[in-house]
Amino acid sequence: MSDEGQEGAVGGGAEGQAAGNQPSLAIVRQYVKDISFENPNAPGSLDPDKGAPQIQLGVNIQARAGENSLYEVELRIEAKANHGEDTAFVVELVYGGLFQLKDFPADTIEMVCMIECPRLLFPFARRVISDVTRDGGYSPLLLDPIDFSALYRDHKNQMAAQQMPAGHA
Repeated sequence: MSDEGQEGAVGGGAEGQAAGNQPSLAIVRQYVKDISFENPNAPGSLDPDKGAPQIQLGVNIQARAGENSLYEVELRIEAKANHGEDTAFVVELVYGGLFQLKDFPADTIEMVCMIECPRLLFPFARRVISDVTRDGGYSPLLLDPIDFSALYRDHKNQMAAQQMPAGHA
């Protein structure tokens, strides 16, 4: 089929091209923006007889619009490992990405930045955390996959509940 036939089917000319533009997401850059690893009780905390530590995990996402359809998205992950009352290690990572979002409807940009962009960054951040905990003398901390869609929904529900007037439950 010729290009002319395809344009005619969509609506032809510039209107057809504008209507046919598909949203596109591209990773321009990704990087470690900040990383911290603390091993305050080493070498005592490295004793294999202590067993596996209890892990507390925190995840936060921030996004900022830039110029030319560019958005910076930061995936912040904090993991704290304890043996009872004693801290084994604390790792904090801010893993960033610069994304170019083209032809997305304005009402979907936030959702893309808070769900899809961190989903793309997560495997790389997971590897950084695994490497740093291994290099700190522990078994690599392999984070389970994160449901960024559920985190986004929970955040939106929490924001809506905070904005609800008193007495309307």
